[in-house]
Amino acid sequence: MEEKGNISIHTENIFPIIKKFLYSDHEIFLRELVSNAVDATQKIKRLSSVGEYKGDLGELRVKVAVDKDARTITISDNGIGMTADEIKKYINQIAFSGASEFVERYKEVTDTNQIIGQFGLGFYSAFMVADRVDIVTKSYKEGSEPARWTCDGSTEFEITDAERAERGTDVILHVSQDSDEFLEESRIQTILNKYCKFLPVEVEFKEEVINNPNPIWTKQPSDLKDEDYKEFYKELYPFSEPPLFWIHLNVDYPFNLTGILYFPKIKNEFEMQRNKIQLYSRQVFITDEVKDVVPEFLMLLHGIIDSPDIPLNVSRSFLQADSSVKKINTYITKKVADKLNDIFKKDRATFESSWEDINVFVKYGMLSDDKFYEKAKDFVLLQNTEDKFYTIEEYKAFVQANQTDKNEQQVLLYTTDAEKQHAFVEAAKSRSYDVLKLDSVIDSHFIGLLEQKLEKTSIKRVDSDTIDKLIEKDELKESVLNDEEKEKLKKVYEQAINNQNMHVEVAPLSSDDAPVVITMPEFMRRMKDMNRTGGGGMMFMGNMPDTYNVTVNANHKLNQRVLSTKDDNKESIARQAFDLALLAQNMLSGSALTAFVKRSFELIQKE
Repeated sequence: MEEKGNISIHTENIFPIIKKFLYSDHEIFLRELVSNAVDATQKIKRLSSVGEYKGDLGELRVKVAVDKDARTITISDNGIGMTADEIKKYINQIAFSGASEFVERYKEVTDTNQIIGQFGLGFYSAFMVADRVDIVTKSYKEGSEPARWTCDGSTEFEITDAERAERGTDVILHVSQDSDEFLEESRIQTILNKYCKFLPVEVEFKEEVINNPNPIWTKQPSDLKDEDYKEFYKELYPFSEPPLFWIHLNVDYPFNLTGILYFPKIKNEFEMQRNKIQLYSRQVFITDEVKDVVPEFLMLLHGIIDSPDIPLNVSRSFLQADSSVKKINTYITKKVADKLNDIFKKDRATFESSWEDINVFVKYGMLSDDKFYEKAKDFVLLQNTEDKFYTIEEYKAFVQANQTDKNEQQVLLYTTDAEKQHAFVEAAKSRSYDVLKLDSVIDSHFIGLLEQKLEKTSIKRVDSDTIDKLIEKDELKESVLNDEEKEKLKKVYEQAINNQNMHVEVAPLSSDDAPVVITMPEFMRRMKDMNRTGGGGMMFMGNMPDTYNVTVNANHKLNQRVLSTKDDNKESIARQAFDLALLAQNMLSGSALTAFVKRSFELIQKE
């Protein structure tokens, strides 16, 4: 048998076009050819199971081999094989409407997968690295003769008789001079590890099986133990800490989806955790850029998603437009929320002990997705400075009586650094107020979300004002100074501080409060915090100078002493009190700190 002809693609420029458009991602040729071999192997297995093939299946395995001297890469299978007529049907005909349309439509396209997927060019991706391809194949059908198909990268092919005793197919790539890298076994090994690690048929390379054909996401959850999930996580991420917990996805309607999502210990470094979810289609790796399949906030998770509803040669435009992908997105969000809620209800102690690691993830989800917020608001935790945990409703009930101001507004106090803001936390506790710890990288945004969602509730940083102004009550504190004395005291401090970004006021605080309190208004501090963590629209805040309120306690004995001291010493004492307030806020440094220390010694010597 010998036959020559032209590949039915209606253009003689197909192979230069393939090379030109697909070259940037040319390693996928191996994924395409190995996947084809796996498909052929699975088909013979199915035919055997339904009685259409009665021969011995033998060891079903795909083999990849590199011969550097012969400059060949061979992908072999013992699947269904092809007859000469089937070669002509499946290999020689590419559904194409014309070269001119193709070139015009895709001249600006950089998405390799879109071109391959659009025109079924999986097999022909071989010509990205080969200047000749041979197929030696024998069909499983009784009486079939083996055949060889050869093409040198033009549109001409040749089919001849071949020698092959067993059913199956060898695809032999004669590697071109500009693709020497693919003759290196290490390069082939890397590609196989990337794309073929979990293919459902054993893949052999260098006489070793390189894949796990039965990964745990293909099994029933009832057949698995916790150790199985942990071992699989270690297989995926060998250098990571063990996961906190996981979700086994398994649904067949209204779309097909399996997979396992793990909750890692993410803490505050969530930007470093992205691209850890891998997308598969029938156990063939597609991509780890799953933004359109998985909601943005769930990209903090790790694991595998496998859906045959997502084509192997998927494009970004497909992911963004496909209805199945949107349903998968919604489904995964619900499953994650349900899992967290289930753990919270069944084992609150475990949930609380994991909170440090998952709180960024939960809050990010609430900020990103309204549906997730509605579910998460019942299990998101608030932690106070005593390290006790509350749900939102539990906490509001806890502080209701004591932290409701004169306008019937409930005020939640928080600290971003309990050590640095210790004096302010203690001042709040002296009034029997409770203080939350909201110190994660995302909390400045989370606080704003809670204020939008919670009625008659405001959230204030504990050092954003004097404690009596943070939660204003009906009772008014009397000042021991009259208006004239307060004005004199204000001028003394303004002259001592000499800084236009420090706004001085004299107010009647408790005599037990500090003589001077320095605070940054809540709005400005929060906007600056959001700007540091990427709060959109607040970039201008980063360029504004820091401004502070300086509250001078009219009822403190030290300030009464300032008024009674000789004029030349008034400012020195006032500056010392101001510097102490700066020191309490960790804001005193450099020459100002040196001057403070020197002045302190001078004052001690005078005493």
